[in-house]
Amino acid sequence: MSNRPAGHAARSTVRPNRETGRRGPIRTFLRTPDGIAVDSVYDPGAAVYEAFPHAPEASSSPSRDLVFVVAHGFTGDVDRPHVRRVAGVLRGHGAVVTFSFRGHGRSGGRSTVGDKEVLDLAAAVEWARGFGHARVVTVGFSMGGSVVLRHAALHPGTVDAVVAVSAPARWYYRGTAPMRRLHWLVTRPEGRLVGRYGLRTRIHHRDWDPVPLAPVDAVSRLAPTPLLVVHGDRDGYFPLDHPRMLAEAAGDHGELWVEPGMGHAEHAADDALVARIGDWAASAAG
Repeated sequence: MSNRPAGHAARSTVRPNRETGRRGPIRTFLRTPDGIAVDSVYDPGAAVYEAFPHAPEASSSPSRDLVFVVAHGFTGDVDRPHVRRVAGVLRGHGAVVTFSFRGHGRSGGRSTVGDKEVLDLAAAVEWARGFGHARVVTVGFSMGGSVVLRHAALHPGTVDAVVAVSAPARWYYRGTAPMRRLHWLVTRPEGRLVGRYGLRTRIHHRDWDPVPLAPVDAVSRLAPTPLLVVHGDRDGYFPLDHPRMLAEAAGDHGELWVEPGMGHAEHAADDALVARIGDWAASAAG
């Protein structure tokens, strides 16, 4: 296991703004505590330069206050169009960090489908804080939704608000056809080949040991961190008992939005919904 800090930059492909005078994104590989290189992008956000056009760099602007860290769903990655679209909407509300979970895209390692991915998110959150942001909000979709919940529970005080979109409440759910297909993909050798060559996702062959904290159990540990649970009433993966379980476990510090006509995760979250999430986060994070 590496003894480097969670947000250690392993290799930067874009030099920091303070070195170049650029106001564009910064792309780098972060190193997790267990040695995985995580492909990550920092975007200082449109609001920085619209509100403070003469600021020489993002790190010196008063609008450095808020940053979103976006955790994508299974088989996503930082370059997928739906991930970039979500980031593009959120950048109107603050800075944005996106990254590819292990086993996805250009990141190293293999996917553990929500277990060790908490380490990837922790590295991204630490990196985001390093830019001087006073408020950090994690926004996770599907698998990423379960990861942001567990991260906030296991690393209390590191984020100021949490948004879980289309997240499961419990593990090993097989009650829908898409989830039965996903379990085949993850648990069978031929399924993992489809994941690697068809979906650009490298999946670990080992079972969870131990089984990670369930999302619904993580939620009960989040208070007083504000939580927003967002779910579509046409989600084909997880029916509405999942978000309702999460909201019930959250109690007074949680809020539930059931979106009419919405399906699953990033593909189903339109720009208007993502903008509402941004507004909620800006208010809830204090």
